[in-house]
Order: sequence, then structure tokens, then C-alpha cells
Amino acid sequence: MSKSFTCCSLLCLLFAFHGFSQEQKWDSTYRPDIYPSKVAMFRSFEHSKKDIVFLGNSITFWGEWAELLRSKHIKNRGIPGDMTFGVLERLDEVIDGQPAKVFILIGINDIARGVPDSIILSNYERMIERIKTGSPRTKIFFQTMLPTNSSFNKLTTHYHKEEHIKQVNEGLKKMAAVQRIGLIDLYAVFADVDGSLIKNLTFDGVHLTKEGYYKWVALLKQGNYIP
Repeated sequence: MSKSFTCCSLLCLLFAFHGFSQEQKWDSTYRPDIYPSKVAMFRSFEHSKKDIVFLGNSITFWGEWAELLRSKHIKNRGIPGDMTFGVLERLDEVIDGQPAKVFILIGINDIARGVPDSIILSNYERMIERIKTGSPRTKIFFQTMLPTNSSFNKLTTHYHKEEHIKQVNEGLKKMAAVQRIGLIDLYAVFADVDGSLIKNLTFDGVHLTKEGYYKWVALLKQGNYIP
């Protein structure tokens, strides 16, 4: 191998690496400030094999699930601002409890922070693998991401990401079918005719009002996901 070829090869590799680093503008290590204290609290709680876990970000966090669904076995494991990477980091707390069911809704903050759709879906696949391996009796349910509504002009980094939301949701549907896990299509119920989050179900275009949570609960009950 000639020196000129070796130098050229090295330069090509350097340029390729530089191009990759330029393209990757998202950060998998980001965790919201509340993350450590919430995870520590979750780890301090008692677990039961009858637990029904709602796992996700602020959309899950703000739901008073135990009261809405009238069950002492329901556990809220939502953390405001969390991403798929954060869920993976704390997933052991859920798995160690060996819950009866886990309902997962996560990804909108990943999209807002520029994480590629393929990476989000890959993280979902990792969640499935880890839960099935560590707690095989746990029933897994994916919940498709909600649409957003930009007319509120409040959470601008989350708006106008409809194509990404649709791509991830389609990926989740296919993944659920292949992996034989539950899929609850929240998007179809919460989208208006234009594909935006129904206005009276949100107060900022991303998070839900009381009416939004009651609509969600009705869907869970109608589908017999919660006894």
C-alpha cells in the first residue's frame, strides 16, 4: 500500500467522521433537572406484581391515573421532559418490579430535540427486548404519539413535526404487530380533520386538559386494557 493511498484514506475517514459529527446535532445524554430526584423516588417505592405502570414524559406525568382509573395498582412513572434514552436508563426500576402491565408513551421530546425517527424506534425495540427478557410475564402496550397544535404558539420546538410523529407511529404499529404486543392508537382519537391535536383537549398544543385525559381513559376502558 502506497503512502499516498494511506494518506488519502485517512483524509477520507477524517472528512467522513467530520460530516457525521456535523449531522448529529442531538444529545442522547440530556436529562431534565427533575430526572434524578424522580428516579430516586421511584426506586424507593414498594413494587407489586399487580402493578400497572404508565411510563413516559410529562403527558403521562400529569395524568392522575390511579384516580382516573380507580385502581391502587396503577403507578405513574412519567417524568416531564424525558426522552426514550431516559426511559431506557431507568427501565430497570420498572422491570425489577415485575409489573402485570406497562403502558409506554414517549418520543415527542426526542423529536423536539432532533433525534432521528430511526433512533427513537430503535430505542423502543430495546425497551421491548429488555422487558421481555427481565419480566417476561409483563404485558407491554405501546401508545402512539399524540399530534400537536401549533395555534397555541407556546411550545414552538414541538410544533410542525407532524411527519416525524406519523413516521414513528407507523413504525410502532409495525413493531407491535411483529413483536405481538399491544398497540393503542391515541393519535387517531386525538387528531382533528387537519391532523392537529383537537383544540379543546389541550391547553398548549402538546399537553392535555381534563377532557383530554378523560378521553384517553375512555379509550383504555373501551378496549378493556384496564379492567
